[in-house]
Amino acid sequence: MVGVNPANIKNKIKRSEVYQKQKEAKAKDKKDRRKRDVEAAALGDEVPVKKVQRTLDNTREADETVVAPDDEEVEADEAGDEFARFFNNETTPKIMITTRPRPSAELFMFIRDLMQMLPNAFFYPRKSATVKQLCQWCNNKKFTHLFVLSEKSKVCNGLLVAVLPAGPTAFFKVSNVKTSEDIHNRGTVSPHQPELILNNFNTRLGHRVGRFLGSVFPHEPDFNGRQVVTFHNQRDFIFVRHHRYVFEGNELEAAAAAEVLDEGDEGQNGGAGEGGGHKKKVATLKGKDGSATRTRLQELGPRFTLKMRWLQEGTFDTECGEYEWIHKRKEMDTSRRKFHL
Repeated sequence: MVGVNPANIKNKIKRSEVYQKQKEAKAKDKKDRRKRDVEAAALGDEVPVKKVQRTLDNTREADETVVAPDDEEVEADEAGDEFARFFNNETTPKIMITTRPRPSAELFMFIRDLMQMLPNAFFYPRKSATVKQLCQWCNNKKFTHLFVLSEKSKVCNGLLVAVLPAGPTAFFKVSNVKTSEDIHNRGTVSPHQPELILNNFNTRLGHRVGRFLGSVFPHEPDFNGRQVVTFHNQRDFIFVRHHRYVFEGNELEAAAAAEVLDEGDEGQNGGAGEGGGHKKKVATLKGKDGSATRTRLQELGPRFTLKMRWLQEGTFDTECGEYEWIHKRKEMDTSRRKFHL
């Protein structure tokens, strides 16, 4: 029965029996294999190398635009790009959030969470102004970013972000929105500046998008707040999560653990962020006296996913604007293992 495919068995009862036997045999084999590995390690014998499961991520097609960690050319370009003033703390981000005309009440719940997650963010009603008029008004009021949210069937499905005064502008498809009220055991957001994690933006375009997203946060985090905003790129989907890491145990132990976790948390590709957001991550650190301090992540919300549709030079202009990148699905998505960020 090992080589039989249950899907080819027409009889439902027989098909279920074969499937159950195969499942039990597979579990028994896995248990025996683990037992052999433990015995081999105890005797000092060589333990067989575990096979790495093939995924879309680790079988990604080679991309010539992937950036090495110490690429001097990319570092020189980024030192003088549109976002350098934010990363060098020369300019403090100031964000205006608005909506499409006649938004639903449900959209304001998401806006409330965004304003709690983004420092120095303000909401203004759209009324009848066009996006070009909004950009001009925001520029006059010294805003650095404009967020325009769109929705369908009372669910947010799009986000336009313009960096002022000279761009660039990007449009993201928004999906899987979950406001803080819908998150079980959520925490309360404090006014501390959050830390920032930009994870897995590996190509030239990915670096640019990562810096684009990173420009909306001040780069002087308040580590006492232990709040972290993560942008985790996986297969060109950008998962956005907002967490607080919590230490459980002796106060001195917690302080020592905080010093360990604070190092290297901020910056491009820094740290290992919580990509899924629905699992509770728990780590254990030991202090000087050997007692353990448990560290876990508490989600604050909101939770949503972004997928970039286009990136345009300058501020929003549908007639004369030049596009740096447009996602053309039929031309670009020729393989499930080809990614752009």
